[in-house]
Amino acid sequence: MRHRKRGRKLGRSPSHQRALLKSLASALFLTERDAEHDDNKPKVKGRMITTISKAKEVRPLVEKCITVARRGLAAEDSANEFGSNSDRGSDAWKTWRKSDRWAKWNQAIAPSVAARRRCLQLLGNKQAVSVLFAEVAPRFADRPGGYTRILRLAKPRLGDAGIRAVIEFVGVRDRVAERSVRPTFEGEPKPEAAPKKKKPAAATK
Repeated sequence: MRHRKRGRKLGRSPSHQRALLKSLASALFLTERDAEHDDNKPKVKGRMITTISKAKEVRPLVEKCITVARRGLAAEDSANEFGSNSDRGSDAWKTWRKSDRWAKWNQAIAPSVAARRRCLQLLGNKQAVSVLFAEVAPRFADRPGGYTRILRLAKPRLGDAGIRAVIEFVGVRDRVAERSVRPTFEGEPKPEAAPKKKKPAAATK
């Protein structure tokens, strides 16, 4: 029995489920890569089509990775205060390594390194992690959550008629509700404001 055990089995063993979710999350992040000259470049950046069950299962993993990466980028920004712009191995760089600024930089950059290792553990793909930290996480630096949306597609999958859905990052193709402007014609009088209703007088005893 699976009492109080959340999540979908998706017809797979536990290890196969983890491998599937890692692959789906990595594939979604890799759609944001620079794939101009790739043979297998994505049709639309930041969007992937899969079944609705898989989309709902992979969404928490994707959002967790983005949250971890956001915290790592915040640590990188604080560590830049103590960093050095000199080339590695140069005299200036060696002097910086012996100073107190290096110790402070090392302490400040540690959460970022831990965040990258954690995302690599969750995704299992180095290229996806680099795309996550370089492209996706900076975009959501000021957003406290809700980085993805799931849209159900009307046309089912051929073969087994599975319900398909789109999972994509928010902020690029958002719908903006715009109020239409009433057209005006020449010589048309302006609409008069409706007369204000008088409040009824208070009843006197």
